[in-house]
This record gives sequence, C-alpha cells and structure tokens, in this order.
Amino acid sequence: MALFALPTSPDLRRDRPALPGDAAWWAFFAATALALGAFSSLGPHRVWGTAAALGYTAAAVLAARGRSPRTAGAVAVTGAVLLPLLVLLAVDRAQLEVDVVARSAGLLLSEGTPYLERPTVPEDFNPYLPGMAAFGIPEAVAGPGPLTDPRLWMGAAFLGAFALALPAGARREAPRWLAACPLVALPLAVGGVDLPVAGLMCLGLARAGQGRAGRAGLALGVAAALKWTAWPAVPVALALLATAGGGDGRRGSRAALRCGLVALLTAAALVLPAALRDPGAFRTHVVDFPLGLTGAVSSAASPLPGHLLATQLPGGRTLALLLLGVSALLLAVSLLVRPPATGAAAAARLALGLLLAIAFMPATRFGYLVHPLVLAAWALARQPPAHPLRIRERVRDLVREPVRRRKQASR
Repeated sequence: MALFALPTSPDLRRDRPALPGDAAWWAFFAATALALGAFSSLGPHRVWGTAAALGYTAAAVLAARGRSPRTAGAVAVTGAVLLPLLVLLAVDRAQLEVDVVARSAGLLLSEGTPYLERPTVPEDFNPYLPGMAAFGIPEAVAGPGPLTDPRLWMGAAFLGAFALALPAGARREAPRWLAACPLVALPLAVGGVDLPVAGLMCLGLARAGQGRAGRAGLALGVAAALKWTAWPAVPVALALLATAGGGDGRRGSRAALRCGLVALLTAAALVLPAALRDPGAFRTHVVDFPLGLTGAVSSAASPLPGHLLATQLPGGRTLALLLLGVSALLLAVSLLVRPPATGAAAAARLALGLLLAIAFMPATRFGYLVHPLVLAAWALARQPPAHPLRIRERVRDLVREPVRRRKQASR
C-alpha cells in the first residue's frame, strides 16, 4: 500500500489528498501493528507488532515534520522488517510455515518426498507443493542458522522476482515501498510462503505482457510448483498472450501454446517426482488437508465468508466450495469474453479472481490477501509516470489502457 507514496515536490504535494506514505497512513499502520502485537496469540507476531508499531510511529512523526517520503519509508521498513527479522533470527523463532518448509526439505533429501507418510496433528501437514521445499534446502544441508533460515530465501525470491517484473527504473524504489506495507512486512519478518508465489506470478505476467512466452511459462511453472494459488495465473497469462499478437490470431495462439507447454513441463518436472513417490501422502497433504477433509483441522481460520459458511452453517462447506467453483468459472468466462490486453490488466483480473477465491475458501486466513495486494501494486507500479499522479488518476489510466490499445489495433 505504501508503494504509491512516490516522492513528490512540495508544490505538487500541496493540493493532493493524503496518500499511503503520508503521516496519517503511517499512523494507521502503527495502530494495525500495535493491535496485532497486543491480541495475537503467536509469539513471532507479537514481536513483529511491537517493532513495527515503533517503526511506523517514527515514520509518521517524520512525515508530519515534513521529512521526505523516502526517509519516512526507510524508517518504516527498518522497524517493520529489519528489526523484527533480526530479533526473531537471534532467538530462532518463526511462523509455523518456516518449520514446515525446513522439515519438508529434509524429508525430500532423505526420503524423496517432502510429505510425512502418516500425519496426525496439523503441524505434521505440509499443504504446499513439492517445489516449496527448495527454500528449506540450505538449512537441510548446512544446518539451522541465520543465513540458512527459509524465510530469508523466500523473502529474497519475492523481492527479486517482483523487481525483475518492473521496468529498470522502478526496481529499487517500488519493492522498498511495497515492503513497508504491513501485509508484506509481516511475512518478510516472521516467514510466509505466499510472497515468492506472488512475486513469480508478477514476473510471469510481466514476461507475458512483453510477448516472451517461454520466459513467462518458466516463471509461472515454478510458481505453480510452489502452491496451488499460482495456478489461476496460467490461464490469465495464456489469455493475455493470445490477444497480444497484434491482430495475428495464429501468432497469439502459438505464443499461448508455447507458454502453456513450458509452464506445464516446468511444474511437472518439479512436482511429479515427489508426488509419485507417495501419491497417497501427496493427496492427503496438498488436497485433503486444505479442503478440510482430514481429521486434523487447518489452523487457517480467519473469519472470511468461506470459513464462516463452513463452520457456522449446516452443509456450509459444500456451499463454500460451490461458491469457490462459481468464482473460478466466472473468471474463466471473463477471460474468453474479454481477455486482458496488457500485463497490468491481466494482473488486475487475476487479483480479483484470487480475492474471490480467498473469500470463499473453507480454510483461509487474512495473510493470503498478500496475493491480490502484490498483483495490484505491480499493476500500478510497472510503468511509473514521469510526474506524480493521484491514485485515482493512475487507476483510470490503467482501466482505459486496454481500450486505447484495441482502438489503435483496429485502425
């Protein structure tokens, strides 16, 4: 969210409304972090909440005193990411996902599969696809330590992929601003498996928007081997490539086919060896457990519509899954009826689809919202304007861009 607070001159900032990055927004972030630190039952989250609240408060004070947005943003990132990360690394504490990834890497190297054969409690389950275990390999090989911690490698993969998805001129500022947003800062510090998936989806859509079908397929294939949430990005990228042939339908179809094949082969090469090693364990961990079909219940239980339906209404789980399927069908129909014409439009479409999916999943948590947030941020930041624009104007241009391109192509 703080991504959009690009540095501006005093003359241009005088009359515009408060944007993320102004004192009011840093104060709001501070209140959010303080609330999480006070009410969370998770130790790493409490550490993050305390440190982040201090960082955001300092940023708010600096912004209120007229210091540059870059200075305030640097202070916010220091307090919300670097400080809690160093503290948690020093005391060897992390979110549960970090332990799951580290254990899965050890199992992959020793047993050929990252999944326990007979999981019993929620902590035994690994709901991620086999590719996610790669982030735990440094710890599995060299042993636990600050430099082998999986969260460092997941954070580096996210920031690297997101930066590569941006134009060269925005690769330094935009990731730094995005890291200041609480939804991104929290998993960077405590560990989160969704960040590298979101970064790779942005990279895949960026390459698809450039017409680089093979590279788009490679990035999306790797993302698809990490977590199921990356799979919807593949048909969105195919629709983008199919319409980006400059009026040449066959050229667009060939590009889409090439992207799809590369994505399929990449994902298959990373997933199938471990999945076929023990198909029963694979299904139990990555299919049954996320859908709530096992005896152990997932800890993903944020009060979003899908979870509320599944827990509060008789037959609600079936209804939630039905709504999830309808959302996927509507996204597919929209891609056929009005395919995206630009990478930014494709990211916006994918963000909307993932937002609906997150809302209706029976086992869900607020942290999953990092996917649509990162996609929306990339869509707005991929072509930074030469002069500052309000968020409303940038969104308007984003919506009008596909229409303008279609008109140019029809002339």
